[in-house]
Amino acid sequence: MEVLCLGESMVVLAPTAAASLRHAADLRAGVAGAESNVAISLALLGVHAGWRGKVGDDPFGRRILDVLRASDVDCDGVEVEVDHPTGIYFKDPSPEGTKVHYYRAGSAASTMAPGLLTDVEPPRLLHLSGITPALSDGCAELIRELVIDRALAPAEVSFDVNYRPALWPVEVAAPVLAPLADAADLTFVGLDEAETLWGCKSADEVRERLPGVETLVVKDGGIGVTCFQGDRRFYSPAEPVEVIEPVGAGDAFASGFLHGRLKGASPDGCMRLGHRLAAGALQTIGDLAAPPPPQTVKSILEQQI
Repeated sequence: MEVLCLGESMVVLAPTAAASLRHAADLRAGVAGAESNVAISLALLGVHAGWRGKVGDDPFGRRILDVLRASDVDCDGVEVEVDHPTGIYFKDPSPEGTKVHYYRAGSAASTMAPGLLTDVEPPRLLHLSGITPALSDGCAELIRELVIDRALAPAEVSFDVNYRPALWPVEVAAPVLAPLADAADLTFVGLDEAETLWGCKSADEVRERLPGVETLVVKDGGIGVTCFQGDRRFYSPAEPVEVIEPVGAGDAFASGFLHGRLKGASPDGCMRLGHRLAAGALQTIGDLAAPPPPQTVKSILEQQI
């Protein structure tokens, strides 16, 4: 397997029309989760990608597996919990932005613990996020096992900070996420996240805070992305785009960057493909958009367009 993603996948419910949850007459169901979003996006790009986690023995869990498998994501080894439900969440759009309401406490995914991937053959790349350690003590220990202790060595470890204030407060999250972000081979973090967590006000300050990670990708919203690779610094401006729905853009960017990395592209090429996939996600109501055709992807990575 080229890429293995681990985390919690949930069923998401959102209004079918541009209305708040309070006033919506109909809701549409989908499947979402930062890590499974990345797995789906990579699979759509032709990568042999897998997802691991836990789901409940309920229609929501079965829906998640159906959607992932239909996208050619390898789900062999996903555990089904009889005594714990699949997490769900709701999107509540408004003119001020989209709020998210989680119903995931005590979910099947929260029962993940060290040893979950003991029998898994190491992939080329393991992708994780800072959402998982917020779910439970067992989940936090599992992520430490994979990032700090390198339980799936020699797999390269990719870590997306993905701070979720609804899951844990800054004072708890900051000291947990910093060593994980610094110990990975590749770390993604939003500048806004880094400022909230560690008081960093620039990409260079983030690099000073996380000197150990070989490749550090600092995203500054619609402005651009800075990539530090060793002692080298690269910058790529964001593509101007009309934003319809911001949720999922970070996962799309990570997918593009990871795909470029697997193909041996330069940091500039990786960032350009990340921007292109993020732009697609920003222009759709769902978390993901169809990727560009293979030849276009190749041209983006090779700086031909």
